[in-house]
Amino acid sequence: MKGINIAEQCHLVNILPPRDGDTVQTPEVFSLRGASHVSIILQLGVTGAATTVTVEACDNFTPSNVSAIAFSYYSETTAAGDTIGGTRTTVASTGFATSVNDGVFYVIEIDASELPDGYPALQLKLSDPAAATFVSAIAILSGNRHGAAGTQIV
Repeated sequence: MKGINIAEQCHLVNILPPRDGDTVQTPEVFSLRGASHVSIILQLGVTGAATTVTVEACDNFTPSNVSAIAFSYYSETTAAGDTIGGTRTTVASTGFATSVNDGVFYVIEIDASELPDGYPALQLKLSDPAAATFVSAIAILSGNRHGAAGTQIV
């Protein structure tokens, strides 16, 4: 069985290039217009304390208006582990607190149909962990109407 070729079948957005996360992090706003699903991969390297992860639906790229939304995620929260837990966790719009272990990651899953009307974009939010935390995040949009690699979805 053939797998998925992310570069050819999906649209990638580097919403949070790797950086020191010792302040509140507000990754880039991105649009789901033209896509039916997004998987956000959030990685935390050296973690000094927990941070709260939330997702906001946005009306535009500024954003002028936001609405915190509930979402689901999978996690690998053991130090330097490589296996995502098989349990999908659904959280309210208040989000979740990350593990304080180093080398953890989360896969946030959101369908475009879960966004409120008039809010076609998303923004990941990370609270200030009050200690040095190295973080990065990438959004993988799938079910694209426009399909091809390099297609900009706005």
